[in-house]
Amino acid sequence: MHSLLSAGAEAPADIPVILIVGPSWVGDMVMAQSLFRVLKQRVPEPGLQVIAPPWARPLLERMPEVEVSIDLPVGHGRFGLMQRRQLAKRLRARRFTQAIVLPNSWKSALIPYWAGVPLRTGWRGELRYGLLNDLRRPRSRELPMMVQRFVALGVPPRQGPPDKLPLPRLFIQAVQVQQALRRLGLVRHARRPLLALCPGAEYGPAKRWPAAAFGELARIHHGQDWDVWLFGSKQDRPACAEVNAAAGGICTDLSGRTGLDQAVDLLSIADAVVSNDSGLMHVAAALGRPLVGIFGSSDPTYTPPLSNRAQALSLRLECSPCFKRECPLGHLDCLRQLPVEQVLEALGVVCGGEAA
Repeated sequence: MHSLLSAGAEAPADIPVILIVGPSWVGDMVMAQSLFRVLKQRVPEPGLQVIAPPWARPLLERMPEVEVSIDLPVGHGRFGLMQRRQLAKRLRARRFTQAIVLPNSWKSALIPYWAGVPLRTGWRGELRYGLLNDLRRPRSRELPMMVQRFVALGVPPRQGPPDKLPLPRLFIQAVQVQQALRRLGLVRHARRPLLALCPGAEYGPAKRWPAAAFGELARIHHGQDWDVWLFGSKQDRPACAEVNAAAGGICTDLSGRTGLDQAVDLLSIADAVVSNDSGLMHVAAALGRPLVGIFGSSDPTYTPPLSNRAQALSLRLECSPCFKRECPLGHLDCLRQLPVEQVLEALGVVCGGEAA
């Protein structure tokens, strides 16, 4: 298991050290693990160091490829130039041989530049000439998936990502699961399978399957002796409350009660997961849980759940994917017309016929 070290600790001069500037979204951070796994194959020791928002630490702690997690002392959307420069100054002692910048923003490339990293790799984004000296041109046709674009930054410029990408895989310890259960006063019934529902989506309502549909799904499973737990952040509380009300109050609502670390650990014991296209969908995929991901305004070919035990459902209407937070046409047919029966059928496939 990797350790989390201070940002100022020095590495031996003869060992290459790679710095990653990580994404700012949960799902993107999960998908970035495919890049970490490719890099780990290339540079086995001492591991990777990842700059990320503090909320990402529970994810990085569960990625064996990451040796050091470095908290970015700047909130999402803020420039924080002074804080970035101070962090870069502390990182100079690490003697990084390469930095890979995953976000496309100008500010995300500042720390590697100020830290004096000799090779600074990233996609051409907003005015990053000079900040990055290994600037790659986006190739959306050759690399239609976000994970492919992440991995492509970890190989030489003219070499594409491997045909078979290493999938994200989060490492969970049983003791962490037991601690989460105890802290929340939860009882896991050995004879009752567990369905996890993730009805939120931080991006907006155009990514949320109707609460009534989630509620019907919960009732069907509860009637067949499944436990049903609702997962989500504090922002997802209204969506989860609406689902629980539609289900007749039979769900255990964990929204806003867990940190990301506890949510990850508890999702690892689910027998099936149904989720909107959200960060928790990608977490469930990286945990190898049988998963059905529901896509509305987003594109399942761009950010699908990366798992052999997952199905991505999309009606693929003419108006989708529109990538809007709210339906620009006002009908949300891409989600409202997706029947519960189709989700149940997909669950049966990913669960090997065991789903309700």
